[in-house]
Amino acid sequence: MTWIETIPFDRATGKLKKLYDRITGPDNNVDNIMMAHSLRPHSMEGHMAIYKSVLHHSGNRVPKWFLEVLGVWVSSLNCCSYCVEHHFNGLRRLLADDPRVREIRIAIEAGEPEQAPIDTAQVKAMKYARKLTTDPAGMTEADVDALRKVGWDDGEILEINQVCAYFAYANRTVLGLGCSTEGDVLGLSPNNSDNPEDWGHR
Repeated sequence: MTWIETIPFDRATGKLKKLYDRITGPDNNVDNIMMAHSLRPHSMEGHMAIYKSVLHHSGNRVPKWFLEVLGVWVSSLNCCSYCVEHHFNGLRRLLADDPRVREIRIAIEAGEPEQAPIDTAQVKAMKYARKLTTDPAGMTEADVDALRKVGWDDGEILEINQVCAYFAYANRTVLGLGCSTEGDVLGLSPNNSDNPEDWGHR
C-alpha cells in the first residue's frame, strides 16, 4: 500500500485508533493516503482537517462537484493517478451524469479544459489551477484579476486556490510515499458538510 510501514485498522491503539474510528468507510476501510500517516497520527489529524475544510465544508460557495474537477485536474497535472481515481469517482457520484463526467475526464486527459462541458468561468478557474500547479512562481495579480473578470468573487477565488494547494500536498504525500489504491474503496468522502468534525467516509 505504501513504501513505508503502516499500522492497519485492527492493530491501531490510542490516538491512532480514535482517528481511524473517525475516518473509516465501509467495513472499517481506511484510505491508504490516510493510513500513510499512521506512524504520526498528528499529521493525519492535520491532513484530515484541511481536507474536510477545503473540499467538504458548508462554508464553501463553489459547487462541490467543481472543486472535485479541480482536484482531478491538479492531480492529473501532477501525474498522481491515486488522487485522480479517487476524486474522479467522487465527481461521478456527485454529478450523477456519466456522459458529462466522461467528457470532463476526456478534456482533462487531453489537457484541454475548454473542451469540457463546463462554463467559461470554470474553464478560467482550471487555467488558473494549471498555472498555479505547473508555474507557481509565475503567478501574478493578473491571474486573480482574470478570475474576477469572469465572475468569481474573492472568497470563491480563495476556495479555488486552496483546492489547488491542498492537492499539491496530497499528490506529493501519495507520490513520495508510494500509496496505491489497493484495498481502497474509491470515491468515498466525508459528505456531512455541515459538521466539520464528522470525518466519516461514505
